[in-house]
Amino acid sequence: MAVNFKDINKTVALVGTDAVAEAMRQIDPDVVAAYPITPQTAIVETFAQMVADGKVNTNYVPVESEHSAMSAAIGASSAGARVMTATASQGLALMWELLYIASGLRLPIVMPNVNRALSAPINIHCDHGDSMGARDTGWIQLFSENAQEAYDNTLQAMRIAEHKDILLPVMVLLDGFIISHAIDRLDLVDDDVAKKFVGQYKPEDYMLNASQPLCVGAFDGLYGYFFEFKRQQEEAMRNSVKVIQDVGKEYGAVSGRPYDLFESVGLEDAEYVLIALGSAAGTVRSEVECLREQGLPIGMIKLRVFRPFPAKELAAALAGKKAVAVMDRSDTFAGGMGGPVFIELRSALYEEEKRPLLVNYVYGLGGRDLPVQLVNQAATELGEIAKSGQVKQMVNYLGLKE
Repeated sequence: MAVNFKDINKTVALVGTDAVAEAMRQIDPDVVAAYPITPQTAIVETFAQMVADGKVNTNYVPVESEHSAMSAAIGASSAGARVMTATASQGLALMWELLYIASGLRLPIVMPNVNRALSAPINIHCDHGDSMGARDTGWIQLFSENAQEAYDNTLQAMRIAEHKDILLPVMVLLDGFIISHAIDRLDLVDDDVAKKFVGQYKPEDYMLNASQPLCVGAFDGLYGYFFEFKRQQEEAMRNSVKVIQDVGKEYGAVSGRPYDLFESVGLEDAEYVLIALGSAAGTVRSEVECLREQGLPIGMIKLRVFRPFPAKELAAALAGKKAVAVMDRSDTFAGGMGGPVFIELRSALYEEEKRPLLVNYVYGLGGRDLPVQLVNQAATELGEIAKSGQVKQMVNYLGLKE
């Protein structure tokens, strides 16, 4: 019998931060420890009101900094609680040492991060420098195109993090102001459906289990097993690829919105491809569809999962393409090597015998707009690369002021 998703979805108009708070309410975590920072503040502000109104049973811990927020989250998760927090930009940076501790201790903490540029100079608007800077901290990273995906990703993140073969923390990423503070139309699944999908958290090893005493945060020096612990983390990250896909399919079965590592437009017959992630994917998709209607052999990939990086899957999807442009909303300051997604993709395609030509477009730093005209410029230049077989400039900065 086919599922009538209209019966289990409620259409609403919400800003992105409220969409995330709604997902958190439905998850009903045991502990949320958080500190406000623009543009994330509205998530914990809304959720704290839900706690005050008795809509959730969460123990909400208002702390004095983001460093303390992650410290409290680590302590609560180690004790066996289901734990969430949220942050952005400098707040994520202040958590830095603790991000490694959360992943190293294999704690399934879920943290929405509202992408915002890092100072200096001071800027409160969107780019991906904060989360991309944390790309090697051992956290799974899920990017959202809009409020709907921010909501959906948050529900899925809890399932992914707590999977017995994973037990890694997960960041849910949404672009500051563009998603976080813009009203969007989205569908919320019924509370009972959401709670059944997320399920109960039943940790096997935790500090408050008196029958099985556990040591957390022990010293592991020269002659211990630190190296082996790190190798196990990498194995868990590799395992998460299938888990993310399985959870995405299962979520599709209950919501009508399936998810994968990435989604594509026109890849079957495309000769050249644009790759984007976050809110810019909507603008890119619109222009790609328009260009395809004009008969141009262009396609696009919207990358949803950045960690673990879906190297094999992207290589397979791009097989036989002439040229690929990667659009990065952050830079690596690596002396002209390009943005983080571009560098990762180059590595993923290195072993391919017939790899496409690659070009990088760094755009939108500090909230700089990405109008359709700039997407068209990148698409036109990419088409010329595919036709000529030459890349004149590997790394390009799209939309700089003259």
